[in-house]
Parts: sequence; C-alpha cells; structure tokens
Amino acid sequence: MTDAARAVAAAHEAEWTFVLAAAARVAGDLDVAEDCVQDAYAQALVHWERSGVPAKPGAWLTTVATRRALELRRRAQTVTRKLPLLVPDPVEELPGADVDEAGFPDERLRLVFTCCHPALAAESRIALTLRFVCGLRTREVARALLVSETTMQARITRAKKKIAATGIPYRVPSPGELPERVASVLDVVHLVYTSGHTAASGAELTHPELAERGIGLARMLHALLPAEGEAASLLALLLLSEARRTARTDAAGALVLLEDQDRALWDRAQIAEGQTLVEGALRRPPVGRYGLLAAIAALHDEAENWEATDWPQILALYDLLFARWPSPVVALNRAVALSFAKGPAAALAAVDELAEVPALAAYPYLTATRADLLRRLGQADAAADAYREALLLTANEVEAAFLQRRLSELT
Repeated sequence: MTDAARAVAAAHEAEWTFVLAAAARVAGDLDVAEDCVQDAYAQALVHWERSGVPAKPGAWLTTVATRRALELRRRAQTVTRKLPLLVPDPVEELPGADVDEAGFPDERLRLVFTCCHPALAAESRIALTLRFVCGLRTREVARALLVSETTMQARITRAKKKIAATGIPYRVPSPGELPERVASVLDVVHLVYTSGHTAASGAELTHPELAERGIGLARMLHALLPAEGEAASLLALLLLSEARRTARTDAAGALVLLEDQDRALWDRAQIAEGQTLVEGALRRPPVGRYGLLAAIAALHDEAENWEATDWPQILALYDLLFARWPSPVVALNRAVALSFAKGPAAALAAVDELAEVPALAAYPYLTATRADLLRRLGQADAAADAYREALLLTANEVEAAFLQRRLSELT
C-alpha cells in the first residue's frame, strides 16, 4: 500500500463524519452528500499520490466534497432531490483549502441528531448511525447487526424516506428540545455498544469492532457535549464494561462469569478513565440513568475480588435506577444484585414475578437467571428445567455452551 493509500484509509477512519456532515449541510440531501464524499476520497487517492498528502487531510477532503455538493445543488431546479433535509440557515460560500477543522463539531452534531431522531425506529437509528456517522458500508452494517445486506439496504432506504416524509430537520435541536434528543442519541450509542458487547447470535461471544464503534461514538459525543453529564456517564459505562472484555472468555473461547474472571486481565487504564468520568458526573446532579449504571459498573471494577463486591450499595443503586427508569430489564438486574445482597430465595420471588411480564416472555436472561437461582438453592430438577428453557431461547453459541455445561452438571 502506498503512502497516499494509507493516508486515504486513515482519513476515512478519522475524518469521515466531519466530511459527510459538512457536505450534507450544503447538499441538503444525504444521498448526494455521500456521493460527493466518496468522490472526494477517490480524488484524494489520485491527487495525493501525485502531489503528496496535504497537511490537513480532513480540510482538503471537506473542501472538495462541499464544493462538489454546492455545484450539484446550484444545478438542481429544486432544493431537494432524493432525501430532503431541512436546512435552517442559508448555504454560505465555502471556505478554501485552509479550512479550520475545529469549526466542524456542530456539523457532526447535526448529522448525529438527524440519524438518531426519536421519530425513527430504534433499529433504523442504529443502522443510519453506523452507516453515516461511523462510515461503515451497508454490507458491514448488515454483518454487524446480523441481517442480510438486502434487508439492511431496505431498512436504510425506509429510514431515509421517513426523514423526507416527516421533514426531520438537519440541525442541532433547540435548548428546549435538547434533553429529549440527547437521550435518544445516547440510547442509540448504548445499543451500538451492547450489540457488540454480547452478540445476539453466532459463534462468538462478542463483536469487538461494533463495541469499539460504540465507544468511539460515545467519545465523540462527550467531546461535542462536554457539559452533558449523561454523555460523560455513558462513556464511563462503556469503558468500565469494555475493560473486562478479555477476561470474559477463556483460552478455548468458553464463557467466564464475572465471579470467576481473572481480574489481572482487566484493562486498568480504561477502568481509571471510567472512574474519573463517573466521579465527575456524580458531582453534577441530577444524576441520570447512565450515571447510575456507570456507578454500578465502577463498583464492580473497583472490587479486588468477587467477595469484596459491595452488593448492598449496588442494590441501592439499582433501587434508584428502577425508581427513575422502571424497566423490566433493570428489575431483573436488580434481582441478581438482590440474590447476592440478601440471598437467592428473595431474588427468586422477584424473578418469578417478572416471568409474568410480557416484554420478558422470550428474554433468555430471565430464564437463565431463574435457573441459576434454583441451582444455588439446591433445587436441581427445577433448575435443569429452567436451563433447558433458557437453551431454547439462546442464539449465542458461547452462552448456549455455558448453559449446557451447567445443565450437564445438574443431570
């Protein structure tokens, strides 16, 4: 690979969001903007090979892409084309090749808030974010989210059509709208990460690239919204969770529970950064959902060993979390904490109540949790039945193998 090719690849990784966001504002059309950006990268490969890599690759690419977008827009008979985006301010003349890249964060926010608009379905928000904010190709997004490329292409197309039909604006929300919209963006980033933290199906426990994309998005949001405590808290949560990744499986790829993990394998730099972010967020009330989740993750990571885990404090944090965000999944996680703070019998009663919640009817972690509680209580036959039920609901092969091992131990 030539120096120019390496520079283009590095610029795609580092500058894609900057360049696309700026081109989208000028074009008023995500499809046109994407074409302009791809053309700019193609030109870079030729031009940089001949003339050398510029001092500011992102500025060079942005200038080329936005000039092309402006040219196409001026040619058009109407402001919109395939995917209209409302542009709140008139298009300005573009700067020259000495564009200051520090001026682009607001453009990235426009792009992020458009892709994560709450009017779009959650799956569409994730797909658009990976496609346009992260710069993944459609086939890469499809592979990451475990669907066919055809299905993903249709999903992205439907989402773009909805943006057009509902007039979703390409802008940063007003101060009054910001809290709700930030929450939507943070939820998308969290879903991107969790989709990588534990793969929904397949032969691998994790999807590391997707998890890294989630952390990258969280870093970007924290940099763009430094006063937003929940953005800092989300980044902390992801770092504190990711710090344990290498210890979650053994050399053979088998699942290792938190209580059995070799904590020497945990990434102490990520833990330290996450703890610093948590401490800063907790000093700026009100503390939101991600602040509480990050505080729980920090308590796990601070414990020198499993026995040193502060379960009473973790349970208290789950009580606060459930009071503010009464989700069935939070209630299930609280039941797990309850089992270690006050014993499995009390937790089993709580889990049995959750079994009546329709949203958890096919949730594999509910039956797996119930199986583990019955095992700890010495009810082998009932635990075995619960493990068999959990196996029917579990698509991840690593998790299924763990459940099968537990079942074999009982039978």
